[in-house]
Amino acid sequence: MGVLSASAPQWFLSAFVRTCRGAGATKPEDSIRSVGEELIERWSGPGRHFHNLRHLAAVLHRVDELAHETHEPDLVRLAAWYHGAVFDADRKVAYATRGGEQTTLSAELARTQLVELGVPVDSADRVGELVDTLARHKAAAGDFDSAVLNDADLGMLAAEPQRYKEYVAEIRAEYAHIPLSDYLDARIKVLTKLLGRSRLYVSPLGATWEEPARQNLDAELHRLVKERRKLGLEATAGPARQ
Repeated sequence: MGVLSASAPQWFLSAFVRTCRGAGATKPEDSIRSVGEELIERWSGPGRHFHNLRHLAAVLHRVDELAHETHEPDLVRLAAWYHGAVFDADRKVAYATRGGEQTTLSAELARTQLVELGVPVDSADRVGELVDTLARHKAAAGDFDSAVLNDADLGMLAAEPQRYKEYVAEIRAEYAHIPLSDYLDARIKVLTKLLGRSRLYVSPLGATWEEPARQNLDAELHRLVKERRKLGLEATAGPARQ
C-alpha cells in the first residue's frame, strides 16, 4: 500500500469507528474514537519496524480484498485491528516461539474493550477467538473468517521481491537484540515450517498468493542457510592467527 501519509491516522479512526458500528457498538462516537486512538498509539510504539501501522493498513486492505469470502467481515476487520495490539519484541525467546505479537493478550484486550464499547459479548468473544487463531498462523478448520484473517496476515509473504526484502530487514530490526546465530536458527525454523505446509493460504482468492509466497520463502531460506553455515564455520575456526 506504500508509505502512509500524514492523514493516515484520521483515516484509521474513521475506519475503526465504522467497523465498530458494523459490529454493533452502541457507545458514543467519542468513546469509540478514544479506543481507536489508543490502538493507533499501540501500533505506533517504538521498536515496531514491521508490526506497525503500515502492516495494519496492509492487513486491513487484504481483508477488504477477501471480504466477500467472510461471514462476518466487520469482526474479521476488528480482529485485524487487535491482532498485534500487544507486542513485545524485547523477549529474547519471542521470535523463536511465535514472534513478538502477544496474541492471547491481544485477544483479551479485544474482548474487554469491545464489550465496553457496547459490542455484543458473543461478537467480542468471536473477535478474540479470531485473534487467537493467529498464534500459529493457521486457520481453524472450516472457519472462513479465520481463513481470511490468516491469509491477510500472511499476505506479505507474497509481496513483490523488493518489498519482501524490506520486510525481511524490518523483521530483523525488530529482533536486533537477538544474537545473529540465534535469530538465524529461529528464522530458518519458521521458514521451514511454513514451506512444509501443504497450503499457506486457505481462502480461494488468497490461494493466488501461494506461488509467489513460496518463491520468496524458498529464496530467503536458501540465503539464510548459507549465512548460518558460514557463521558456524567462522565460529569453529576461531580468531585468525597473527
